[in-house]
Amino acid sequence: MVGRGRLLPCAGLGLFGVLCWVWVSFASFPDDQLRLEVFDSGDRGAFLPQSAFREMEFASIASYKGPGNNDGRSNKQLPILLWWSAGLFPHFPGDTERIDCATSSCLVTSNRKVQLYKRTASIIFYGTDFRAYEAPLPRLPHQTWALFHEESPMNNYFLSHAPGIRLFNYTATFRRESDYPLTLQWLPSLDYLLQPVAVSLEEKNRLRRAGMAPVLYMQSHCDVPSDRDRYVQELMKYIQVDSYGKCLNNKPLPEHLEDTSTATGEEPGFMNFVARYKFHLAFENGLCPDYMTEKLWRPLHQGCVPVYRGSSAVADWLPNGRSAIVIDDFPSPEALADFLRHLDENDEEYLRYLEFKNFKSITNSRLLQALETREWGVNDMSKPNYLNGFECYVCDQENARLAAERAHRKDPKRSPPPLPKMASNSHMGCPLPSPGYGHVQDLPADDGWLQIWPQDYWQSLDQAEGLESLIRHNESDPALLWRHIQSITERRARGKHRPGPRKTNR
Repeated sequence: MVGRGRLLPCAGLGLFGVLCWVWVSFASFPDDQLRLEVFDSGDRGAFLPQSAFREMEFASIASYKGPGNNDGRSNKQLPILLWWSAGLFPHFPGDTERIDCATSSCLVTSNRKVQLYKRTASIIFYGTDFRAYEAPLPRLPHQTWALFHEESPMNNYFLSHAPGIRLFNYTATFRRESDYPLTLQWLPSLDYLLQPVAVSLEEKNRLRRAGMAPVLYMQSHCDVPSDRDRYVQELMKYIQVDSYGKCLNNKPLPEHLEDTSTATGEEPGFMNFVARYKFHLAFENGLCPDYMTEKLWRPLHQGCVPVYRGSSAVADWLPNGRSAIVIDDFPSPEALADFLRHLDENDEEYLRYLEFKNFKSITNSRLLQALETREWGVNDMSKPNYLNGFECYVCDQENARLAAERAHRKDPKRSPPPLPKMASNSHMGCPLPSPGYGHVQDLPADDGWLQIWPQDYWQSLDQAEGLESLIRHNESDPALLWRHIQSITERRARGKHRPGPRKTNR
């Protein structure tokens, strides 16, 4: 097979050696033809010109009106980007489109028939759907892999381990360190933050005197990695909390709002209902730097104070130094409850948390610059969405890489080969889930959270190491994953496999 002969020179290069074959230049191949004799007979058909895109298919592709460029190549000359997760393909109708990006053009498709096609330069994966046992193998030397993952880390802990994330060459994740950051994906605009307070403090105080709790908790997705219910249950011992969701429920929702109990949308009746509370318990379902959702931004939009746990770096993105209460700044739920009661009883202190509603009080230059300079928009038709934006990023990167490879083949002395590019753990790298309150060693062995999430985290590492091994050995059958995992486990038991320290949960 193709990759096996090209893999051997990479041995001994450490971390980059694992995947450096992805960037091997086809120096011995003409620009317009891949030598078919190096493939098994079963592989050849996929590389023949008529294998996936017939002449009529090329002729019928409608051009995507992106930023535009001066790329005058015909569709048949463009590199192909394959969206492996067809459900995320950002073009319709049809399964193939031409995109004209800032500096170059590509064909994008969700048609998996092109997987082994020579012109298929990159495969784009959706992180939530990525499974090691379904990966497209063998991984071809001329193809890169791109990762799009804007959702919770709990959706796929495979990506939080170095052997998993470094399989990808380009990334778009919620981490600011990724190639195409989506950190503020849940914040539509600065104006969203500056909207007037939805319910006045006078009205909130009146509702408090009528018996409404100062704190709102509304979650219907229980038993999540952040273990938020365990913390809230302890907090409830020290301060009144109205909980309307399925988790720790102690209040029924009004009948007309029952369908919105798990909503992330902003239906007016629901928004008006929750805006009456002074404080919103805003717990993400997974903890990871820069992972921030509507749980943070919606209370700020409404003029409520989020009591937040999620991103450990949330302070880097808040409007100013006093707009949210960070749970991890307090030594215990009891200490947090004392502080919330203090604000509840002192209007002047409480209102300081809403001063950011005046633009002059927004002092976070990082936040302002990120909103001003991001090229994608949220419900903004004047900008591309981040799916189209990321595929254009990959398109321009791939065209630049292919041009550098051609230049190197033409004149190796004057034109160096393109440098290897590989994602690092900082592009995702979420930590091992820990209890929402207390210490893991104090949990009983039959604790439901303990039996699920730490195990899921470490099993994901096993699968990441297994897939990396499949690729290193140029396997073509992903079903062999379990055999490779077993082999790694046996070598680890003999002390011959050292991917890094593995912490225990007890």
